[in-house]
Amino acid sequence: MKLSGAAHLVGEHIDTDAIIPAPFLVTTDPVELGKHCMEGLEPGWNKRIQKGDFIVAGRNFGCGSSREHAPVAILGAGVSVVIAHSYARIFYRNSFNMGLPLLEVGDDISRIQDGDPLEVDIITGQILNKRTGETIAAQPVPPFMQGILNAGGLVNYVKQRLTA
Repeated sequence: MKLSGAAHLVGEHIDTDAIIPAPFLVTTDPVELGKHCMEGLEPGWNKRIQKGDFIVAGRNFGCGSSREHAPVAILGAGVSVVIAHSYARIFYRNSFNMGLPLLEVGDDISRIQDGDPLEVDIITGQILNKRTGETIAAQPVPPFMQGILNAGGLVNYVKQRLTA
């Protein structure tokens, strides 16, 4: 599955309170949470996102609280994939459980600049930077995690498995 969009750089050690500040945790509605995505980092950040764009981050993205609202807010804002140097482990698992694809690229994250047009293949982990023509190889998403993403998250994945 190939996705196209623009890169939005957010820096290193972005915690879940920056992704979705605590005052907005009164709902689980993705659209409502998406309106406040990254508001702890930059008020109004979500207004520059076009549906399908990518968050590009440095090390330890999603650190802090283990709130599941963070990946839901990112999805609600219209972001299709998060690409980062590395992730906080609980955020990593919560994201797949909520149906948000993540790609980990290590030091190659420095090859992406804010606003770069990207084409991302979630299955192979290949990221084409259309500005430079370079391809970046991310860690491929394991097949069982792809199954969770294809189902739209862990709850739907389990429902499908129980009815199969």
